[in-house]
Amino acid sequence: MVRAAVFPAVGAPMEIADIDLPEPGPGQVRVRLAAAGVCHSDLSLANGTMRVPVPAVLGHEGAGTVVSVGEGVTHVAPGDGVVLNWAPSCGSCHACELGEVWLCAHALAGSANVHARRSSDGSELHPGLNVAAFAEETVVAGNCVLPVPDGVPLTDAALLGCAVLTGYGAVHHSARVRKGETVAVHGVGGLGLAALQAARVAGASRIVAVDVSPDKEELARRAGATDYVVASDTTARDIRALTGKQGVDVAVECVGRAATIRAAWDSTRRGGRTTVVGIGGKDQEVTFNALELFHWGRTLSGCVYGNSDPSADLPVLAEHIREGRLDLSVLVTDRIGLDGIPAAFDNMLAGKGGRALVVF
Repeated sequence: MVRAAVFPAVGAPMEIADIDLPEPGPGQVRVRLAAAGVCHSDLSLANGTMRVPVPAVLGHEGAGTVVSVGEGVTHVAPGDGVVLNWAPSCGSCHACELGEVWLCAHALAGSANVHARRSSDGSELHPGLNVAAFAEETVVAGNCVLPVPDGVPLTDAALLGCAVLTGYGAVHHSARVRKGETVAVHGVGGLGLAALQAARVAGASRIVAVDVSPDKEELARRAGATDYVVASDTTARDIRALTGKQGVDVAVECVGRAATIRAAWDSTRRGGRTTVVGIGGKDQEVTFNALELFHWGRTLSGCVYGNSDPSADLPVLAEHIREGRLDLSVLVTDRIGLDGIPAAFDNMLAGKGGRALVVF
């Protein structure tokens, strides 16, 4: 029996409850969590923007220690530190055959056979985004865990499971930022802070951070921003003024709102590139006219999980961390317990702070 944050229904208050976990079956791993990041995707699941069966244990950005393994698991052993991989690729679907493992058609089927239950009444709990990291322990499919790279503290490693992989990948894999280019990052939460650091690693010459809150400027500059713009109706114009009226080469949108996506697009130069990482609802519609698409010659692309392959990218990120080019501590503004998750959601909605980290 372990403690977990249970979401009984969409929009319903979170409950801290005791849950019972099964022993790991063939191909499964039981993990004791060290930490779990509170991501905007968790909020999107809790409020119904994205669908999830309920009741559920959410949380998908985590790291911990292997407690036990089921038959056939050989890549990790009890006592190993692991990062949770919420979107493991199957290796055989059309996307995987194309090398686009971040679009795997079966990525969210990893823990379909893991049935945690509420201790009080035996009701079955869905493992949100495969890994159910908002719990002291979890049981996941073996391909949902990757060894923690050497030199990365276990608690910090939780951030590698989503924010850092996504932010780094958005800059390096999706937008393909080149040395000397200019970059604007719209949204300075945990993901945006990771993207700012990734732009610095890429050698961007000017890095503009954009957020609705003026209070985040110091945090953004610690992450690598050279300039800071408070979001408004003139955001694109303000960014263009910083770049000789040309606009930036690359914009990374980390909010998922129509107005922010449009501002990110408008803030790029002719021929510029906009990568949308933020997850918005179906009601967030963005419009463009045919003439501007032709005239500006810009590129707009979606980005899932940073277009990353976790098994290949984690060693690269670890090297940047060991060499001091990535500082994971900059992302974390709040360290909380399980009961602090609702307040972390409220802070996201209010545009406050960076990443909240549940530390067990």
